[in-house]
Amino acid sequence: MTRDEAQKLVQAYLLALKQPSEGLNPQGFGGAVIGEAQLYFEYHGKTQQLEASALVYKFRDRPKPGVIEGFSAEEKAGTPTGGGAVDYEPENKSLFLTRYYAEVPPVETFQEHMDQLMKASLRWSTEVLDRVASRVFKN
Repeated sequence: MTRDEAQKLVQAYLLALKQPSEGLNPQGFGGAVIGEAQLYFEYHGKTQQLEASALVYKFRDRPKPGVIEGFSAEEKAGTPTGGGAVDYEPENKSLFLTRYYAEVPPVETFQEHMDQLMKASLRWSTEVLDRVASRVFKN
């Protein structure tokens, strides 16, 4: 996928949601708040992939030991991820469900994928977060 194709895909998706946007900024980043969900996009020129991430949780500090492993265990146990994978980004202390696209999907397919990713991220930010926290912090 070229940067231009990624740009057009993100723009078409956001336009369909009536959120006109430049899509990706000159550095290859974009994002949107859709309802209670937050989506982020990043184009990776080296691998020619579009990364689409739905925020699960933003930590104030570095997560306590076992927290990220707890989320990974949920993924391995089959908790629905909306097609994404658990992705902790240490530079912004945030946990996401993330999908990568090397090929340009039809806009309708991309919309379905983003809907699934957002729904899953909202579930993870409540139910799964509570489950992981109760296991990690039980005393």
